[in-house]
Amino acid sequence: MQVQIRTDHNIEGHEALAQQVSSVVKDALSRVSDRITSVDVHLSNQNSEHEAGNDSMRCMIEARLEGHQPIAVTDQAATLDQAVDGATDKLINLIDHTLGRIEHQASHRTDPPLS
Repeated sequence: MQVQIRTDHNIEGHEALAQQVSSVVKDALSRVSDRITSVDVHLSNQNSEHEAGNDSMRCMIEARLEGHQPIAVTDQAATLDQAVDGATDKLINLIDHTLGRIEHQASHRTDPPLS
């Protein structure tokens, strides 16, 4: 599973931040990593030109599941760490829901298998 980290011009995209975010995402998705081809993480500061306020840090994560359309989640929080954690939690829930729905549909098919 490849993890790509992107930042807007208001966040310093240094190597330590990229490694930390990549590690958090990989650890959180480890149990389903064989079903994910790539993950894009976008970090931004929504209120960069204003005084720091609540929920100004935004994390959007897009995951590409093998053989399916990409899925994406977004979270906003006061810090980047909180935004990444929130978005990661949302992504795990969405992946679990998506994979569960796919497995449920496959187990309830009534058409005969192709020969």
